[in-house]
Amino acid sequence: MLLKDLLSGYAGKPLTSGSRLYQHYIADTDAELVRRYKSAGLIIVAKTNLSEFGIMPVTEPDLFGPCRNPWDLRRTPGGSSGGAAASVAAGIVPVAHGGDGGGSIRIPASCCGLFGLKPTRGRNPSGPDASEHWMGFAAEHVLTRSVRDSAAFFAATEDAGPHAQRPPVGFVAGPAKRRLRIGVLLENGLGQRPAPEVVAALDATVKLLAGLGHHLDETHLPYDGGLFIDDFLALWAQGAQSLADNIGRHLGRPADGRELEPFSLGLADMARRMTGPQLAAAGARLNADALAYDTWFPAHQFDLVVSPVLSSGPPLLGEVGPSVPFDTLVARLKAYVGYTPIHNIAGAPSMSVPLYWTPDGLPVGTMLSARAGNERTLFELAYELEAARPWAHRIPPVHA
Repeated sequence: MLLKDLLSGYAGKPLTSGSRLYQHYIADTDAELVRRYKSAGLIIVAKTNLSEFGIMPVTEPDLFGPCRNPWDLRRTPGGSSGGAAASVAAGIVPVAHGGDGGGSIRIPASCCGLFGLKPTRGRNPSGPDASEHWMGFAAEHVLTRSVRDSAAFFAATEDAGPHAQRPPVGFVAGPAKRRLRIGVLLENGLGQRPAPEVVAALDATVKLLAGLGHHLDETHLPYDGGLFIDDFLALWAQGAQSLADNIGRHLGRPADGRELEPFSLGLADMARRMTGPQLAAAGARLNADALAYDTWFPAHQFDLVVSPVLSSGPPLLGEVGPSVPFDTLVARLKAYVGYTPIHNIAGAPSMSVPLYWTPDGLPVGTMLSARAGNERTLFELAYELEAARPWAHRIPPVHA
């Protein structure tokens, strides 16, 4: 397997976080997640490319250069776990580790035609170097070609001891017979309709679910999606500011373009322009949004919600890359990544399932999401979808 070069340290190996600043840093200990991989008998053969500090939903860092999508080398594999997704899609390895702080497992899974599940907050360890990465938004798991492999990795790494936050799920081995009630969400956080290929992907999945006997009802976000995206970006910017300030303290001067990419510096500057009360209000609204997400399910008797992962298929390299002027890039990101961040705020599980390819041969994932702690239902449905519309036979043009 491969390890994302961000949070999970591997003793004696580089830990660059995708940044020029840490290009020579060597980890001195194994992260707990790495220890669990080794205990499961897995062999970590390399690290994977990512955006700087995992901030961007594409993988075009200055340090290593852009990672390309094996379905179309002109396009991004997504991010921030883009190197992981490209490696699995290209058949280099069957599984690669990823992390998801705003969609960074689900986004590259969608762009590369893979299965990618973001677990519930606290399900997998982040230590010893961080107990709650990116203010608790981030969760770690893997990208795979099969549902079985993802479920097996989940069972091998989830917290199952006496101090686990939730009862362990264990290995989910196949589908369930129970039929589900599923909400159908089309519009993104800005209230915008996604691109035609995304609408087609969602329509095809809805028809498949209905044909399997599940009950589907149209639904809408239970909170102000536009304000949510602004608040999420504000807290993400606060994380970038904290990072830049820590670097500055070590350097004895403010961090600048010698250490950080323009988008990372732009986020830090955005946070500095906000007042303490503004940031506190954003945090309070996000807490309310998380509660609204959680109560959305029982209020409508939903077991799951199905939606797009992204507002379009895989973008061309550079379209939402870190070299785009900051204000333009922020506007593009808000429109592009409007579906995935709520699950990071709510700490809820969510998965991208590869059920649709465009006429041009590009994958477009569909997202299914649940309340916190309900990974079992997601895995069970994923097995059913995989059997009904297999994807393992789909091989990209660039393949090992």
